[in-house]
Amino acid sequence: MTPATRTPVDERARRGLDRVALLRTMLLVRAGDLREERLLRQGRGWIHIPGQGHEPLAAIAAVLEPGDLLFPYYRDRALFQARGVTPLEMARDYLACASSSTGGRAMPVHGSYRRLGIYPPATPTASQCLPAAGAAWTLARAGRGRIVVTTIGDASVRQGEFHEALAFAVEHELPIVFVVEDNGYGISTPTRDQLPMRLGLYADRWSRRVDGRDVDTLALAARDAVSRARDGGGPTLLWAEFDRLVSHTNSDDHRVYRGAEEIAAMRARDPVERYAARLVAEGALAPAALAAMRSEVDREVDEAFAAAESESDPDPATALVELTGPASRAGVALPFALDDRENSVAAALGRTLREALDRLPAALILGEDVEDPKGGVFGFTRGLSTRHPGRVRNAPLAEATIVGVAAGAAAAGALPIFELQFIVFAAPAMNQLANQVATLRWRSRGDWTCPLVLYAPSGAYLPAGSTWHSQSNEGWWTHIPGLRVAVPSTPGDLAAILWTALNEHDPTLILIPKHRMRLRQPIAREARGFGRARVVAPGDDVTVVAWGNGVEVAEAAAGALAGRASVEIIDPVSLVPFDYEAVEASVARTGRLVVVDEDARTGSFGQSIVAEMVGRESRFAHFLAAPQLVARLDVHIPYHPVLEAAVLPDAKRVAAAILETLR
Repeated sequence: MTPATRTPVDERARRGLDRVALLRTMLLVRAGDLREERLLRQGRGWIHIPGQGHEPLAAIAAVLEPGDLLFPYYRDRALFQARGVTPLEMARDYLACASSSTGGRAMPVHGSYRRLGIYPPATPTASQCLPAAGAAWTLARAGRGRIVVTTIGDASVRQGEFHEALAFAVEHELPIVFVVEDNGYGISTPTRDQLPMRLGLYADRWSRRVDGRDVDTLALAARDAVSRARDGGGPTLLWAEFDRLVSHTNSDDHRVYRGAEEIAAMRARDPVERYAARLVAEGALAPAALAAMRSEVDREVDEAFAAAESESDPDPATALVELTGPASRAGVALPFALDDRENSVAAALGRTLREALDRLPAALILGEDVEDPKGGVFGFTRGLSTRHPGRVRNAPLAEATIVGVAAGAAAAGALPIFELQFIVFAAPAMNQLANQVATLRWRSRGDWTCPLVLYAPSGAYLPAGSTWHSQSNEGWWTHIPGLRVAVPSTPGDLAAILWTALNEHDPTLILIPKHRMRLRQPIAREARGFGRARVVAPGDDVTVVAWGNGVEVAEAAAGALAGRASVEIIDPVSLVPFDYEAVEASVARTGRLVVVDEDARTGSFGQSIVAEMVGRESRFAHFLAAPQLVARLDVHIPYHPVLEAAVLPDAKRVAAAILETLR
């Protein structure tokens, strides 16, 4: 690594850079920051996330072009304002006004400004890096010379997702600049002995260390990195050293862990004041003009906060809107028909993926082993990388990368259809699913959407899967607001629900039930949207709700009770949203309910169904007997088939539950 020594000001750093305007932006950022700090002390705010000392970041925004994208983190108010966010918009975000960029849903400096290419930050550290890499991948494929800048605090670079994003960017030579804002602390913990850059993990050829306190030096380094990215030279890791002049947030007091001398030394090299003094000393700005600029900036901030404080708070009802976009329960009609050979879920998936690539130019497939000749571990994508070179790509063995890249690719205009090898392996991607993918539309008030589809084999009932290949975990996925979850168990429903998902604009997880994956079944050719159940078999005595592999179990139980009980089997197809109307209508006739769920019982989606059905008086009145839940026992799935069968729902247990409701 190049030492962080003072670099003489290069004229290239000044060429095309309005240094006086840059200083004005830095003063404006500082004035707003101080105003928020003061309002908090007066009890007129809830949190203060300062950026004092990081104002030179404005120089990075100054070298970006309108089509570039910015994936910032929460210390980046200077980047926001230098990119074009106004003091009034910053004030609205701080006060969480109804008119704020997130409608009061997100913390200060977490705003959404798609018109400026600013992707809304999420607080979980480093979570922006993989979406940034996914967006850069998409921009590179488009070949329009657009680039991505993403920022991260120094302590956060120990997060695995940061390293995954860097690896993906280097592998694909992406047009992206990673800016590590090294202010020396992770809240109270010094980072000098923790930084991967100091430990020598990264090659000098694509990383650069720079004194971020020196505005002109940072501007030069940023210009070089951005130019390199734009010209196809690949990523740059820009390690910029700053001072965090104040505490981490208002809930922290840096005087507890920093000595007075350290704080005084930082204050003496305040980058805003140093830059102002430099411009005056160089004759670029007269002292009187600087004084007038300060007064003008203070007045602008005063007026912005006064205007924002006069605006209304959010309507409580708005907390519930824009979680997902509008969707049709009727679904989107298939523009193709499955042929008689495509009479399994696996075959229908392969055909629908092929049609998506043929018909939807933005569609991409990324997953482990999805390229030919293998075409995925289950062969879903076989032949597709040959048919569509470059649009079906092998992913690294890293599920967070797959999901995070999908999020960024979707935000940048692609239509990702990404494969996870088994749904159990999705745990490393939970951060991206829960904190980025599922929250994007809601936290940006629909300013950004995340139209992606993730699909994965799910569940058990096949020998030798064991703990890490045989779980379904619907209780996890359905608990994430903003994520649609479907478990189609027939080829027609798979094709219909996948095609509908590809034509709507919300993230969708499609679980492919393993045991039903290759079963030959009749093909029902109809459109199906989310939240519309399928009646598998009509009946009059008991309603059984089952999905995925559980449909077979329910059918076997109903067959065993033929002549003793008339069982109506309902397959919801999608779990989120769920067709409670269909279940209620059935229970209104039968008076009885059994739910089959191969997930672990405690906290399962099956328990949610039972709770929703008995939790409303209008539904509870239909019941003639207590509803029953047949779920996996609260234990992991073992390896031996005998042990697996012992813990999973089976026809005998379901039949016993049906008879229990008939007593």
